[in-house]
Amino acid sequence: MNMTDNDVKFSTPPPITTGMYDIKYPYRSMLLMGIVALGLALIFTPGLLHDAPITTRDASALSATQATIPADNTATMAAPTERWVSVEIQPGDILSNVFKQAGLNTQQLYEVLALGGEAAKLARLYPGKTMKIKMGAEGRLHELLYDITPTRTLHITGVNEQNGPSFLANTVEHPLERRVAHATATIDSSLYLAGQKAGLSDGLIMEMANIFGWDIDFATDIRRGDNFTMLYEEFYAQGEPVRKGDIIAAEFTNGGKTLRAVRFNDSKGRANYYTPDGMGMRKAFLRTPVEFSRISSGFSLGRMHPILNRIRSHKGVDYAAPTGTPVKAAGDGTISFVGNKSGYGKTVVLQHGRQYSTLYAHLSRYPRGLREGGRVEQGQVIGYVGQSGLATGPHLHYEFRVNDQHRNPLTVKLTQAEAIPAREKSEFTRQAKELLGQLASLKRAPATSTP
Repeated sequence: MNMTDNDVKFSTPPPITTGMYDIKYPYRSMLLMGIVALGLALIFTPGLLHDAPITTRDASALSATQATIPADNTATMAAPTERWVSVEIQPGDILSNVFKQAGLNTQQLYEVLALGGEAAKLARLYPGKTMKIKMGAEGRLHELLYDITPTRTLHITGVNEQNGPSFLANTVEHPLERRVAHATATIDSSLYLAGQKAGLSDGLIMEMANIFGWDIDFATDIRRGDNFTMLYEEFYAQGEPVRKGDIIAAEFTNGGKTLRAVRFNDSKGRANYYTPDGMGMRKAFLRTPVEFSRISSGFSLGRMHPILNRIRSHKGVDYAAPTGTPVKAAGDGTISFVGNKSGYGKTVVLQHGRQYSTLYAHLSRYPRGLREGGRVEQGQVIGYVGQSGLATGPHLHYEFRVNDQHRNPLTVKLTQAEAIPAREKSEFTRQAKELLGQLASLKRAPATSTP
């Protein structure tokens, strides 16, 4: 059977190739070349698979990730877990008790105490304080914190040395933060109770009495309804109150008369209290040489003596006070007599220049080192209340003499103190104006005490 060329069909025509190119079907060659090119691009240009090229940050992150993978393809061990333990010191506690509660062994106790120095203070612990201990999972002491004082903390750290673990100790100093606090109160029964109610320490109450003590006799002049306002310092360490400082400014109203005082540090660093117009609060003599007493007998030229039972002048003032109450020098002076003086009992006499002298009688004892000819300063303790000599109870008999003439200590006019130096006046005026303004604003506020 004869067939023409048009009748010849192949179901799969065999290609005629030369090398790798398809001559008869060139479209297949082009497709193959495209696939090969795309594969090469994916291999040598990995950024084509991303929406944006790899940045320096991406490369760093990739390197860091790769760096965490160990070369031997094994997982790394996690660091031992550390924990803090706080132990409150109980009465009778010693360091071994604390270490035992925290789970530390005796060997570490010996190593810590062997450090000496500040660490030796751990041999005596005080109830109420807290010791903070940082421990590792292996039961080893890593850190120890203990407040030796509010401003000093003992810090012990564990270190690894060639010969084995050991400890180092150092003391951390905490700076004091100064804050200004205020208090205001009205006296109902006594200055002391009013001060306590206002949150003042005994020291601040006494300081206020000393500031105004030249003008107010706190044993006799205080009245119900008297009031005071003050600004004072408070010092903090680590956010906790440590101690109260000095009174910065104060106002005291006594019997309707108001006195004000401002503390001022001069250019030489000396601190004194002044009135708002710059006159010193400190007079040549204290109005009373004992603190918070009552007058049991006043100045009189015709008093019946309680023991002799006859009229006898009483040329001084008797301040009733408990035995042992400190007696202070009314002013700067020289000791002209110390010893027993007939009915006066144990007595001290001070000479204040040529014109003035003061006498302190019925004492129970003297401070060590007191001797005739010695110098004393105003406010210095020169004896203690007793009932030596002719006395029916413990009290101080106090006399004030001017040119050897007895004067009533409660009414005698005291020498005015010195004014602030002229070179300091402008700075004092600036500070006083600010402080007195704060006092005035506190007087208008409710009577409370706020740190």
